[in-house]
Amino acid sequence: MAYPVPMATMRAAALGSPGSLALTTRPVPEPGPGEVLLAVEATTICGTDLRIESGAKTRGVTPGVVLGHEVAGRVAALGGGLGAGAPAVGAQVGLAPEWVCGSCGPCACGRANVCENMRLFGTTVDGGLADYLLVPAPAVAQCVVAVERETDPALLALAEPLSCCLRAHARLGIGAGDTVAVLGTGPIGLIHCALAARAGARVIASGRPARLEPALRFGAAHATAATGAELVAEARRLTGGRGADAVIVAVGAPELAGVSLELAAVGARVSYFAGFSAGASATIDPNLVHYRRPRLGERHPRRLRRGGAPAVVGGPGPGRARHPPLRPGRRPRGLRRGAPQARPEGGRAAGHGVRAAAAPERRRAGG
Repeated sequence: MAYPVPMATMRAAALGSPGSLALTTRPVPEPGPGEVLLAVEATTICGTDLRIESGAKTRGVTPGVVLGHEVAGRVAALGGGLGAGAPAVGAQVGLAPEWVCGSCGPCACGRANVCENMRLFGTTVDGGLADYLLVPAPAVAQCVVAVERETDPALLALAEPLSCCLRAHARLGIGAGDTVAVLGTGPIGLIHCALAARAGARVIASGRPARLEPALRFGAAHATAATGAELVAEARRLTGGRGADAVIVAVGAPELAGVSLELAAVGARVSYFAGFSAGASATIDPNLVHYRRPRLGERHPRRLRRGGAPAVVGGPGPGRARHPPLRPGRRPRGLRRGAPQARPEGGRAAGHGVRAAAAPERRRAGG
């Protein structure tokens, strides 16, 4: 599929200051040597975007940055010097949100997911809430992932969070017969529910009342709005006093750090999957760690790779897993005048999809 010649200017949702996200007009970037210009087809809105916009997340955020790191696009133009492995103009691609240096201590020992010099689209460099996105030369090989078949762009953009969840589940070793407690039933929690249920696990989901019915639709066997000691008692009752084999904290509420350990069975796996605000602290009972010996999860890798989540949502044949019932919401539609408005997870759009997807309304060249 050929793509139109880029227009002279583009629209971009840029962060003026915390709490001030504005729709701006700026020149379309011109790809330099080794760079790739993508025409953005869809960008799904992540909780991280909302935290950046509100000012809850400021670390590593470049002033004036264009938000959006869950991106699907199409190659619009190529810079010079790209080799034979470069994606073709017109090819549909997913975008890994980060690239690493490959030389720092963590990278050298195989822990690139905590690279000391990591760069991220939508945080340190401009992301996908724009008509076009420029992929810097060092990021092309690491981040641009071609799909093998045309895919709904809003669904392809979900490859990034799905990839995170898939890799977390692989590390947790979730399988048939496990009981998995998912704390938080926002978009990430729903994906975790679906993946665990697909693996044959019994899922207990905990979240706000408005999100319980979606959790059941995504595979949870039991969904509850209980919190704290009431949640622990309910989970113990459901597991015959044993607790959960795996606990996934899918929302950045510090109090869940302690609750997750109380929910865990002896030797359980516990993943603090969600990000927490800077300066957050939590109280835990160290005896739960000492006597029940849970395996505490680390920060999840956020790498999108060929054969990974893009294959799940856009690949053919035996490499294509049956993805859970992921369905992006279509609000907001397009990049419109004025600052984009995001709805809370429990709001009107809550039951309509996993994420809200922004899809630029493509203008003609020169427009």
